[in-house]
Amino acid sequence: MSQSIVVDYEIAQPPEKVWRALTEPALLAQWLMQNDIAPVVGHEFTMRAQPQGNWDGIVYCKVLRCEPPCVLSYSWKGGTDENKSYGSHLDTVVTWTLEPRGTGTHLRLEHAGFLDKDKFAFDAMGKGWRFMGERFQRVCAAA
Repeated sequence: MSQSIVVDYEIAQPPEKVWRALTEPALLAQWLMQNDIAPVVGHEFTMRAQPQGNWDGIVYCKVLRCEPPCVLSYSWKGGTDENKSYGSHLDTVVTWTLEPRGTGTHLRLEHAGFLDKDKFAFDAMGKGWRFMGERFQRVCAAA
């Protein structure tokens, strides 16, 4: 049985600006990680951060669904060594859903597919995704 992290954000910017912050490499890097994303189904990309503890700092992704500016979904895989406690062969899916709300956007994140062995990653990433809201809001406003 798997678990999901679900976070809802109310963004003061229209969906087009929110979409840019999710899909343009320079903007995504400002609030999440360095990357080479392209909003094209099948595009494989990586996200890179400073390694921490047993995590090597690399996330391997592939765009699974792209419906601008409404839905973006990609695989999120990490870990290179079965003995690593964080990201040990993590195999999950991130889905962003955007809905216009007045002059802003309701943004829903679902990060799905965490297994029992992924408890540390589930807890850490749950906190991280919630923490990113303010940073994301700033990037959208400047986009």
